[in-house]
Amino acid sequence: MTGIKYAWSALGGDPSLPGRVTTVTRAGTLPARLPVRRFARACVGVCALAAAELGARRTGAATLPGVRVDDGAVATAFTSERHLLVDGRAPVQFAPLSRFWRAADGWVRTHANYPHHRARLLDALGLPEDALPEDVAARIAGRPALEVEDAVYGAGGLAVALRSPGEWAAHEQAVAVAARPLVERGRPDTAHARVLPPLGAGATPLLPAAGLRVLDLTRVLAGPVATRTLGLLGADVLRLDAPWLPELPDQHADTGFGKRSATLDLTTDRAAFEELLASADVVVTGYRPGALDRFGLSPEALAERRPGVVVAQVSAWGAYGPWAGRRGFDSLVQVATGIAEIEGAADRPGALPAQALDHGTGYLLAAGVLRALTEQSYDGGSRFVRLALARTARWLMEETVETEEERTEAEAAHKAQDKAAESVPEGGGAYEGPDAWLAETDSALGRLRYARPPLSFADGPADWARPPVPWGSAPPRWAQPPGPKARADLARRT
Repeated sequence: MTGIKYAWSALGGDPSLPGRVTTVTRAGTLPARLPVRRFARACVGVCALAAAELGARRTGAATLPGVRVDDGAVATAFTSERHLLVDGRAPVQFAPLSRFWRAADGWVRTHANYPHHRARLLDALGLPEDALPEDVAARIAGRPALEVEDAVYGAGGLAVALRSPGEWAAHEQAVAVAARPLVERGRPDTAHARVLPPLGAGATPLLPAAGLRVLDLTRVLAGPVATRTLGLLGADVLRLDAPWLPELPDQHADTGFGKRSATLDLTTDRAAFEELLASADVVVTGYRPGALDRFGLSPEALAERRPGVVVAQVSAWGAYGPWAGRRGFDSLVQVATGIAEIEGAADRPGALPAQALDHGTGYLLAAGVLRALTEQSYDGGSRFVRLALARTARWLMEETVETEEERTEAEAAHKAQDKAAESVPEGGGAYEGPDAWLAETDSALGRLRYARPPLSFADGPADWARPPVPWGSAPPRWAQPPGPKARADLARRT
């Protein structure tokens, strides 16, 4: 329970409420040297608790619904992209140039899933567009790892040299990250927040976010997980992408549940965006810090134009320090922070059993939004919530392992995935695979097999109300038109 208490405290929650959470532990889930199972359980647990808290507030309930966290559901959700099937076809996880490479003095990991990132990687290495993996391997093998990192980032690509935990701890970016809380929270103003209508006692399913409008300006993977969760809880989630930056199809299918998808050019369609913002309750962004500020999308600028808005931001490295403006992904953060060394073998780096930094940060971000909405219902004010994968990694590496006994258990789980890592209480059992937490549905993308959501609280939703839709298929407007007050607000601002 300590992990849940810690995360709930970071979210500013009432310290008495984690007692409402019960857990079902299952041996063999998310085996790793680091305590990934406890970490994942905590992230999902506080998200479900925040949803129950907001639901109780909106229904006028005297007590919160009970929250249940099942390791099997959590492990399946944390690997949702691996379980997805589209008409029976398994998804593509990583492109051929997204992998570890041996450098002259160590290892480098690159990320080149998107075509423009692949092109920049090859350009930095002086290779043609049709270069093969063996060409990349030969070019990197002759250069120091840090030199490759700097050259690729200088070209706008993504590559990170493998560091030990100690090397990362001494890095300026790690120092900047360590100085920040796990969840940064603040109030840009004291404006009156929009009053959410009561849900009515006994609402089933209980949808704490019903009636909320969420603008989703996120990419891979933490941000989309957060907004997918808000969609589960009843929010009208509209994802917006630039027309020239299509999402990877399988990734879009996995994280598109509960949303609509539209394209919008912020350089030419500002009026359309401002109309959406005028009646938005939440704006979630997942681009590198500062990338959207020129469009007036900083928390302060958004709050000035839309008083009472909740702004949630997620990035790889944080909005501070020398790497604040760098792009990044879960796999690269694992390499830079020393996780890949911890989870590796003597002759090769390793990885966590899931993109746990992404998924965990996504649930924490959704929890931060839900908690901000609950706090607003008492005292108003615009709010911002900010998380970074690198800060989440610090929590996983340094702030979740509690005792030497638990370290030993985690190591045993890494060596023997099918053996218990800790005692299993009544109601649990060994993890026998994800089947119990998978479902199928028809969609405009085809027949989908997918991981069901891991959030579970009394009368809460068991699944998403809508499957994913094709990327960019919806018009850039809310499912329901804005009411008279929102139209009046917009008229005053334009």
